[in-house]
Amino acid sequence: MTTAKPLDVRSVGTSPERLDGPVKVTGTAPYAWEHPLRAPVFVQPLQAAVVRGRVTATDAREALALDGVLAVLTPFDAPRLVDTGDAEMAVLQSDEVAFRGQFVGAVVAQTPEVARQAADLVDVEYEVWPHDTEFSADRPDLYRPEAVNPTYDTDTDDGDVDAALAAAPFTVDATYSTPMEHNNPMEPHTCVALWEGPDDEPQLTLYDSTQGAHAVRTTLAGLFGLPGDRVRVISPHVGGGFGSKGMPHAHNVLAVLAARVCAGRPVKLALTRQQMFSLAGYRTPTVQRLRLGADSRGRLTAVCHDVVEQTSRIKEFAEQTAVATRMMYASDNRRTSHRLAALDVPVPSWMRAPGEAPGMYAGECAMDELAHACGIDPVELRAINDPESDPETGRPWSGRHLVRCLRAGAERFGWDRRPEPGTRREGHWLAGMGVASSTYPGYYFPGSVAEIERRADVGGRADGYAVRIGAADLGTGTWTALSQIAADALDCPFDEVHLEIGDTAFPSATVAGGSSGLNSWGSAVVSAARAFRDEHGWEPAPGARTRTGVESADGGPDYAVHSFGAQFAEVRVNTDTGEVRVPRMLGVFSAGRIVNPRTARSQFIGGMVMGLSMALFEESVFDNGTGHVVNHDFAQYHVPSCSDVLDIDATWLDEPDMHANPMGSKGIGEIGIVGAAAAVANAVFNATGIRVRDLPVTPDKLLRL
Repeated sequence: MTTAKPLDVRSVGTSPERLDGPVKVTGTAPYAWEHPLRAPVFVQPLQAAVVRGRVTATDAREALALDGVLAVLTPFDAPRLVDTGDAEMAVLQSDEVAFRGQFVGAVVAQTPEVARQAADLVDVEYEVWPHDTEFSADRPDLYRPEAVNPTYDTDTDDGDVDAALAAAPFTVDATYSTPMEHNNPMEPHTCVALWEGPDDEPQLTLYDSTQGAHAVRTTLAGLFGLPGDRVRVISPHVGGGFGSKGMPHAHNVLAVLAARVCAGRPVKLALTRQQMFSLAGYRTPTVQRLRLGADSRGRLTAVCHDVVEQTSRIKEFAEQTAVATRMMYASDNRRTSHRLAALDVPVPSWMRAPGEAPGMYAGECAMDELAHACGIDPVELRAINDPESDPETGRPWSGRHLVRCLRAGAERFGWDRRPEPGTRREGHWLAGMGVASSTYPGYYFPGSVAEIERRADVGGRADGYAVRIGAADLGTGTWTALSQIAADALDCPFDEVHLEIGDTAFPSATVAGGSSGLNSWGSAVVSAARAFRDEHGWEPAPGARTRTGVESADGGPDYAVHSFGAQFAEVRVNTDTGEVRVPRMLGVFSAGRIVNPRTARSQFIGGMVMGLSMALFEESVFDNGTGHVVNHDFAQYHVPSCSDVLDIDATWLDEPDMHANPMGSKGIGEIGIVGAAAAVANAVFNATGIRVRDLPVTPDKLLRL
C-alpha cells in the first residue's frame, strides 16, 4: 500500500488557467489542418446531385487537363477497401447513391483553388431512382430497432400503464416534436492523410480533428487492412466536437484514399460548412407522445413515452430518446418505446446529449403540463415525484440531489415571484418563468491506459513527471483538468506534471463522448499514479516508468450513477411580433466533484446556451424534393448571438461521488443542455398561456396560436 506524502495544496478543485491557453490565443496551437508538412496537396470532394440512384459515367478529361491537377477519383477507379461492411464508410466502393451529398468522387490538386475549379469540370451522369425522405410518425413501415444508443433496451414495460392512466384523476396526453439539428463546431471536420514506407509495409499517418484518436485508428486500420501499429492518428487540439467528431466519418476515408494515389505527399481535406450538413451527422428529428397520470396529490401513477425518429436507410442510428424517462421520476407503471423510419437521408449521429436533450425536452414539458393540470407548483411536483432509488433498476443512487438543486435554484432565481400564465404584462411584452430538471448518466468506459515517467532535464536530473494518454481536448479543458488529477494522484505540485495527449503513439484512450472523458481517462491516470508510486517510491530515478489502466469504475453495478440539475429561465414575449427574449437563465447542477471550476462553469453555460438555441432557433429545413438541407450554412441556420443571452449563470453542489470513480467526478459536458430547452418553452407558456410543443418556439407559431 502506498503511503501518501501529503501536500498543503491540492490541485483538484482549484482553477488554474488553461495550459493550452497561450498557444491558442497566439495561434500556435496546431489543429489538424495546421501541422507543418512538406508539399501538401488538396482534396475537393464531388458530391451526389441526386437523392437516390447510381453513377453511370464520369468524364474527368477537362479536369485532368488543368495545370496542377494530380488525380481524379471516381467509384470506377478509386482504391479498394478491405472492409466495406459499413456503408457510410465504404467511400467510392460502389456506384450507388444513397443520399444527396454523398461522396461520388474527388479531385486532388496542388492548391485548393485548382481542386475546386477542377471539381466543377468533372461531369457525372446518374441513373435516378425513386426516393423517400418524408419523415412522419404515422408511416406504415416504422420498425423496432434491436437496441438504442449505445446498447439500451428499445422498449420497456413495467406495471399496467393503460389501467393506471384510465384511473388517474389528472392526465396529460401530448405530442412534442423536435426538428433535425446540425452541430457545426468552430473547427470544421478536417484531416490530413499521409502514406509512407514501402508498398508491402505502408505506414498511414492521419492528422485529424477527432474526439477519439484511437477510435479513428481502429476504424481506418480495419478498412484498409492494416495492423493497428501501422496507423498513427495525431490530434493534440480540437476546435469543438459536440459529438459529431466522436466517430470517424466518410471524409476520413476519402482523404486516405486520395493519399493512397499520392503516396508520400500529405493530402489535406477540410469539409465546408455546407458539406458538413450531409456528411458529419446530425440530431435526428423526433415525434414524441407523452402520457402521464397522477393522483390527487400529484404523484405519478403512469408514465408512457413513445418515440418515433428517423435513420438512414444505409446505416442505422437509433437515438435513446426515451431512456431518461425510465429513471427520472417515481411511478409503478412505466412504458417506453422507440420506432424508426429508414429513409434516403444522410446518416444521423451523436449531437450533444443525444437522447437526453430531445427526450428530456418532451418529458419536462409534459411535467409542466401536469403541474398546471394538478394546480401544483412545477418545482413541488418534481419534488413530490423524486424517487428514493432508481425506478428502472432498483439500485440505490450513488448520489441524487435533484431536489436540492431545484430548491436552491428556486430561491436564487426568485421563483416565488412567478406569475400565473398569461398575466404579467410589461408594455408590449408578456413575462414568465419556467423550470425543468436535468439529468445525464455518469458514464465510465473501460479501456483507457496511462503511462507515467519520471522526466529528466538536460543535465540528467529529475524534472517532473510525463503523463501520457491518447485522450482528446475539444476545447473543454482536458489539458488542464487531467493535469490537475495527475498532480493529486502523484501527490506532486501541479507544475511538475507534463501532460501528453492527442496521439495514438500514447497509450489507448476512449472517446471523449457521453461526458465520460475525464471520468475514464482520470481513472486510468489515478491507477497508473498509484502503481507508479508502489513500484518506484517517492524518489524515483529519471526514466522510471509505469503503464497501466483500470477496467471498471469503483461503484460497479451496485449503484445508479447519474448527474442531476435544475434549469430556470425567464422570458419576455412581444405581443405584437411574437418575438421571444430570454433575459435570465440559471442552472444549478449536481455532478460530483468539480475538478476545475473555471472550465466547468464554461461547460455548464455553453450547454445552457446550446439548449436556448434548441428552444428558439435551431432547425435544419429539409427539402424532400431535392433531399438536402436548405439552410445549410451559418447565414441561415440560426444560433444565438451574445445579444440573445443577456444574463446566464451556472452554479453547482460540489459533492464528490466516490461511487462513480476515484476522483468523485461525473462529467459535465452534456448536462448543461439537458432541460434548458424545456425551461425556456415552459417559461413561454407561463408568459403567454400558449403551449408550443414543436421546437423551435418561433414567432410564427406563437402568433398562429
